[in-house]
Amino acid sequence: MNSIEQTNSKSILKSIFGYDSFRPNQEEVIDAILSGKDVFTSMPTGGGKSLCYQIPGIIFEGLTVVISPLIALMKDQVDEAIEKGISATFLNSSLSRKETVEIYSRLYRGEVKILYISPERLAIDGYIEKLHDFKVKFFAIDEAHCLSEWGHDFRPDYLFLAQLRNNFPSVPIAAFTATATKQVQKDIIRILSLENPFIVRASFNRKELYYKIENKNDPLSQIYSFINKRKGESGVVYRTSRKEVERTAEYLRQMGVRAIHYHAGLSKIERAKNQELFNIDEVNVIVATIAFGMGINKSNIRYVIHGDLPKSIEGYYQETGRAGRDGLDSSCLLLFSSGDIMKQNYFINQIENPKEKERSKENLNRIIRFATVNVCRRKQILEYFNEEFHGNCGNCDVCNDDTKKVDALIDAQKVLSAIARTNQSFGINYIIDVVWGANTEKIRQRNHDKLKTFGIGKDKDKKWWRAIINELISQEFIYQDTERFNVLRMSEEGKNVLFGKQNFFISKQTALSDKKSTAKVKADHKSLVVNEDLFIELKEVRTKLAHDKNVPPYIIFSDKSLVEMTAIQPKNDEEFLTVSGVGEKKLEAYGSYFLPTIQKFLQKNAD
Repeated sequence: MNSIEQTNSKSILKSIFGYDSFRPNQEEVIDAILSGKDVFTSMPTGGGKSLCYQIPGIIFEGLTVVISPLIALMKDQVDEAIEKGISATFLNSSLSRKETVEIYSRLYRGEVKILYISPERLAIDGYIEKLHDFKVKFFAIDEAHCLSEWGHDFRPDYLFLAQLRNNFPSVPIAAFTATATKQVQKDIIRILSLENPFIVRASFNRKELYYKIENKNDPLSQIYSFINKRKGESGVVYRTSRKEVERTAEYLRQMGVRAIHYHAGLSKIERAKNQELFNIDEVNVIVATIAFGMGINKSNIRYVIHGDLPKSIEGYYQETGRAGRDGLDSSCLLLFSSGDIMKQNYFINQIENPKEKERSKENLNRIIRFATVNVCRRKQILEYFNEEFHGNCGNCDVCNDDTKKVDALIDAQKVLSAIARTNQSFGINYIIDVVWGANTEKIRQRNHDKLKTFGIGKDKDKKWWRAIINELISQEFIYQDTERFNVLRMSEEGKNVLFGKQNFFISKQTALSDKKSTAKVKADHKSLVVNEDLFIELKEVRTKLAHDKNVPPYIIFSDKSLVEMTAIQPKNDEEFLTVSGVGEKKLEAYGSYFLPTIQKFLQKNAD
């Protein structure tokens, strides 16, 4: 790369993107692309991948083609690029014939610098040859993990991208992903035929995310309680089934939360509409299956809740990564119970391909260990991606003593005794009824109301005993026999607990589940706001501008930019340019709106 290009990349960073310096690895990736090298880049969500291909796209004398999987994502990326003054567009099925013809005219005239297309369009017969008409200088493959069967979101349409190298042998190809193990990395490089690529594996450590796991006993109430402490903030709630998605969204609406649902059972129009409502902050919460979210561009998501156990560590990392894209502190809550394991095993048993079934079982075992082992959550995630981390991150429930262990041996023995005295022939609810002393007809018919363990746990509620059983299953002292209608059976280690030969501990969080949590929680982004009232006024200005331009508010400015405005309180154009995310184009477009708002506020609140 020559010095002119280097100067350009740094000046473009400031003038167009509004940043004073590159994030880690960005400059090296840009240098490699500008020098004509193939590139493999794995960066966490929020690490600045798009800038790595947008800056070369601006500098190259020709067209940069970005292959992106989702129509909604393309529109957001193009809107955001146009806001920065970049000549970008997209081609997909959402466009009318007239709009498509106009875009082709612009391409033939060389007026487009960056073109976003889907892998499905690229696979249309003859389309890849058509690209030769447009002086393509660079290909960027976004969400490249979709190429690998070992990736969490494999998409067969992506395999057509293997033809790019033969059709454009001298054009550099860069593959970008936010989540890729070493195996997925090898697949991507092989399938795309990347030649001696420059490889960057940035740290997967999302320092701004707080990871927390709770025992699931009343998920709707737990989800609402978490959201209610974060009123007005944007969040995503993941549920496994469409039924639970709709049920959760309806419950939240009844509780006064502006929530909407999203799953593959909705029509294409409904999904697009609901995602748009979330993007433009018309609703605060979107409740969804994993059909929602890959590559979502919304930067101000402050939390992600998993109401059910995800299928894998990789899927969990990708889904939680949708929070905190702007770098501000955000929270991730996972609710977990033994019932989740049973549900996941049911679906795994339906898989016919032996290799896929085995891989799914291993993924499930790893996410179960993640949820149950008392080891730094961040350390476990990073180890999955072959990254060493010493632990003690200070930003998860384990490291903040939220999972400190409490002795619960006696209560475990009460449950185990009930299982043994009923000949290991009954499921969770029945055992709870025996321990609690429920006066049911089934218990009386079997004379189980005469057992020594009947009613031995009357002093605690049923939620407590379910939590004890969940912990016993998680720690493999008991298991659900799937071949005998999920009756509870003891393992050899469970017998040792029953006879007092082995200790049994539960988390402090479980022990205090019906009381106010004493966990230390890392401060959220609001603690960074110098003046909350000014922040609210700036958000109102942003919302009005976004509405007028028909774009999501975060495309005007991210929350991070607004936070900095409350701190810097710029008085003129020069000071406004020192705010992160304010480049010359945005100064020209929005300075006349935000600067007067700040000055009026300061005058009104002057001592």
